[in-house]
Amino acid sequence: MAMMTGSRFFAEAMKAYDVTHLFFMPTILMQAMAEMEDMNITRVTTHGEKAAAYMADGYARASSKPGICLAQNVGAANLAAGLRDAYLACSPVIAMTGGADAQTRYRHVYQEVEDFSMFDPVTKFNAQVDKVERLPDLLRQAFRVATTGAPGPVHLRMQGRHGQVLEEEGELGLIVEEQFLKFPAFRPEPALGQVQEAAKALARTQRPVIVAGGGVAASKAEAEVVELAEKLSIPVATSLNGKGTIPSNHPLAVGVIGTYSRWCANRAVAEADLVFFIGSHTGSQVTNNWKIPRIGTPVVQLDVDPSEIGRSYPAALGLVGDAKVTLRRLTDVVEPTAPREEWIRRVQQLASEWREEVTPLLGSAAIPIRPERICKEITEFLPPDAVLVADTGHAGIWTGTLVDLKNPRQRYIRCAGSLGWAFPASLGVKCALPDRPVLCFTGDGGFYYHMAELETAARLGINAVIVVNNNHALSQEQRLFNAAYGGQQRGRAHEMWVYKETNFAKVAEAMGCFGIRVEEPGELRGALERAFTAKRPALIDVVSDIGALYPRPWG
Repeated sequence: MAMMTGSRFFAEAMKAYDVTHLFFMPTILMQAMAEMEDMNITRVTTHGEKAAAYMADGYARASSKPGICLAQNVGAANLAAGLRDAYLACSPVIAMTGGADAQTRYRHVYQEVEDFSMFDPVTKFNAQVDKVERLPDLLRQAFRVATTGAPGPVHLRMQGRHGQVLEEEGELGLIVEEQFLKFPAFRPEPALGQVQEAAKALARTQRPVIVAGGGVAASKAEAEVVELAEKLSIPVATSLNGKGTIPSNHPLAVGVIGTYSRWCANRAVAEADLVFFIGSHTGSQVTNNWKIPRIGTPVVQLDVDPSEIGRSYPAALGLVGDAKVTLRRLTDVVEPTAPREEWIRRVQQLASEWREEVTPLLGSAAIPIRPERICKEITEFLPPDAVLVADTGHAGIWTGTLVDLKNPRQRYIRCAGSLGWAFPASLGVKCALPDRPVLCFTGDGGFYYHMAELETAARLGINAVIVVNNNHALSQEQRLFNAAYGGQQRGRAHEMWVYKETNFAKVAEAMGCFGIRVEEPGELRGALERAFTAKRPALIDVVSDIGALYPRPWG
């Protein structure tokens, strides 16, 4: 134990926990930020608290380390709103905010409202640091909670609107629990007898399907999923969070299921006589509102969180454990089965029919450009170690269904729900993986949310590439407004979902980034090449078809 300020302690702790970037909106922990001056920690000042939370989320998912975001008390509610995606995606973000102190509480402090409880629904742990002596143990607890079980966000509120409690001195001992630097901190596994029962269940079925979720990516269990699938001749579908688990060109790959899906994947899971969910919430998106798999289909479920077992489908068998070690045990005990040739042929037939259906759109020469063609060009160009970061809505549908990831090193990180997440999150991903190509795919509707972060990227040299599918609209809403108007929109309906046409390439250039506008399909490949060699943040503004709508999910 040594006498030091909380500010010095916090700086030393961030260094010891191998934190390379902090994402924040000033002013918060000013002395601590100054203490980091010579510690090789990049302090990323953003243009909004939600963007800071999204960057920390992207950083966490890409690095397998907790992402750190901070805001003073007036921005705390915005930061809480930004944690929604991290919570939904089981991403370990540690948020820190300023808050009320005993001397000023209930006296109308400037900009202050009581917002501590706003963090309860979007965190695993929500605590207050009222004395500097509590900082060491509560910070350790934050890292422990964020990285154990199903990872997730935590929040520490520090007394004082700027967290001034950390400016006080105390006897503070820095203890770093190294196992909580990364997630998963622990790799629990089920009892051997349960693993053996799962092996028997998989072996005796005729038409099993694996559904790999985000827990596979968090556990880094992709190779284990593929090995088990090959050993037992089991087709593999994925949730959006699990996209990339199996290369798209693998003969057992059937694509993404659910509401943002390939119809061939939904049909394959619907025809299965057993579905093995691995690290996947069985929520509405991955199951197309609980229609896929069919009610009554036997389900085996593997999840690190016991509360997920049987949540949506009664589990014929539940395995509570880490995906990587549990799948290794399962692969070791199962006996290779005779190839399920008829079932595999059926699944491959479905996949082939789907691909024949979309191939003309993938090669479309139409102007304005079809989003399917954009996805085809990304598939063909994407470097073997690239990370693709996708927004929700159309951006998630187009990339999730139409971009093929053919190399095991390629990654897909997607928005868990909040439109506008992808661009700032991709900057966080690039901070975590500076030597890997990072491509963000968003629409103009999503990009408008945090467009100001172009300046952040340019200022700090965060050289991600942003592709904006620019149809000057929230075009995914077309069907909803058609229905609202009884089948055909009239009057001023378009004012609610159509935007003024904007050249985002010019905006990017004005903010110090590389910008290029693409109006013809043949220009896409060259634009991607130029963007990735620009040596600065780059934006490709693709003028696309406002009438292009996603296919409705099968089921």
